[in-house]
Amino acid sequence: MSHAYKPIDCAFHDALLEAATLRRLVEIVFRNEAGEVQTFHDRIRDVFTRAGEEFLVLERGQMIRLDHLLLVDGRPANRA
Repeated sequence: MSHAYKPIDCAFHDALLEAATLRRLVEIVFRNEAGEVQTFHDRIRDVFTRAGEEFLVLERGQMIRLDHLLLVDGRPANRA
């Protein structure tokens, strides 16, 4: 698994912010640090940038780097 951050598409980022603002329940499919695909059904609590990398935090406390996202509500996580 690559450790260099790869930015996501701006429209996809905006959709994450909208889901967080509206506190909508979403299905998040992502690849964890071990390379395994995981799926969560949760609300996005925050979307933020730290040290040039973008993350989201779910209500359950799980933090996910945005370039590890595969799908959100069935929408592919396009890379910029």
